[in-house]
Amino acid sequence: MQSENTRTGAGAGAGADTGTALEWSLRPARPEDVTAVAELKAVVMRDDLTRLGRYDEVRVRQRLRDEFRPEHTWLIELAGGFAGSVAFGPHPPAAGHHLEHFYLAREAQGRGLGTAVLRGLLDRADAERVPVRLTVLRGSAARRLYERMGFTVESEDPIDIRMVRAVPEVREPGR
Repeated sequence: MQSENTRTGAGAGAGADTGTALEWSLRPARPEDVTAVAELKAVVMRDDLTRLGRYDEVRVRQRLRDEFRPEHTWLIELAGGFAGSVAFGPHPPAAGHHLEHFYLAREAQGRGLGTAVLRGLLDRADAERVPVRLTVLRGSAARRLYERMGFTVESEDPIDIRMVRAVPEVREPGR
């Protein structure tokens, strides 16, 4: 992935609130970004974690801090401001990439930004010919986005749904 990637508009739903194209970019995370990402996670995950009986003010932030890998994390900026984060990197022991810590600030949701960011990451995985895996909370609205982008359920438990997006088939010309 490029160290900085600026994109404009394009994706389905882009600019839906304003009728204008979204201008967004990704910038590599730095170790000091962990606090902002942990706070964003605590805000956007609160409703789903509360519904599942799993919300804990301290634990939600600490878990992000424990898992934060700046070398595989990007901050999503919208109109120059912090709008979210996404981590995308190797998925040992399985082949492919793992998508995690994909959070958008509430004011950035519903505008096509999540679709646009995810499409760029999936294009990278497709070019590398590798699958992508992720975990989403049961009942999360994000699951619809992942299903639209080709993810299917691999396994589930009462809290988490593990999903995978297989490598798309390569079609030979004329077939």
